[in-house]
Amino acid sequence: MQELYNKLITKIDKERVLLNEPMKNHTTFKVGGPADIFVKINDTEELKFLLMLAKQKNVPTTVIGNGSNVLVKDKGIRGIVVKLNLNKIIKEDETTFKVEAGVLLAKLARTAYEEELTGVEFACGIPASLGGAIFMNAGAYGEQIGDKLIETTYIDENLNIKTIKNIEHEFSYRKSIFQKKNWIIINSKIRLEKGNKEEIKKKMEEFSLIRKTKQPINMPSAGSTFKRGNGFVTAELIDKCGLKGYSIGDAEVSSLHAGFIINKGNATAKDILELIKYIKQQVKEKFDVDIEPEIQILGED
Repeated sequence: MQELYNKLITKIDKERVLLNEPMKNHTTFKVGGPADIFVKINDTEELKFLLMLAKQKNVPTTVIGNGSNVLVKDKGIRGIVVKLNLNKIIKEDETTFKVEAGVLLAKLARTAYEEELTGVEFACGIPASLGGAIFMNAGAYGEQIGDKLIETTYIDENLNIKTIKNIEHEFSYRKSIFQKKNWIIINSKIRLEKGNKEEIKKKMEEFSLIRKTKQPINMPSAGSTFKRGNGFVTAELIDKCGLKGYSIGDAEVSSLHAGFIINKGNATAKDILELIKYIKQQVKEKFDVDIEPEIQILGED
């Protein structure tokens, strides 16, 4: 790792290449052991250089966005963790933006509002980057990011830059082709619609109020822990099991919203994983249905 580090800092600022960096500093859950090397990437050339070195040395590479839908295990992540600081939004025409992968959804929603464009109000409170949102096909209030995309440009496993159209993303509920491929999203083109600025603002305020009153946004979490069920609301089943407020260590089922596991302060990934397992067992015993985590679990125990 030291040799790889030395080569990386020949092209990337030293301050952005960190050894044994705790992943709890880079996830909204505030848990997770160290990454062998953690690198903040500012442009595509830096990314290609890093990927080339990693490929030469046969070192695994993990890419994260805002760390908002991720649980990193307590022994951390081997190899290189890449955080994409690609944060530009470029207006292409009256209704189309090219948006880089590191742009936060809140920034995208604000930009759309300022341009009087409607279609991403639902995303104003989702603490994710665009790349992570596309990877998971993130959504809320009956809408999802995949419905807004024209195309996505990415780097494939052979370091070629390619572009796919919307249908090629294979979007479905919380799924995309990027979960099956070793591809890294660089940017996407998003097409919105002209709207009324006051109506857009009102919609964003309504969604923000719902989040503030019904979700534990003031506590570390990874957002909704479990996927929506087929014919049932997962959070309602967890609530009916009497699990609100139930905790293992400092991992707790939120008393505000049963679909969220929160970190009360010093939770470990082990605490959270044990709580997820317990919740699944209780829901299975009481309702005979299997519930599936929505969060991505990374790293080693």
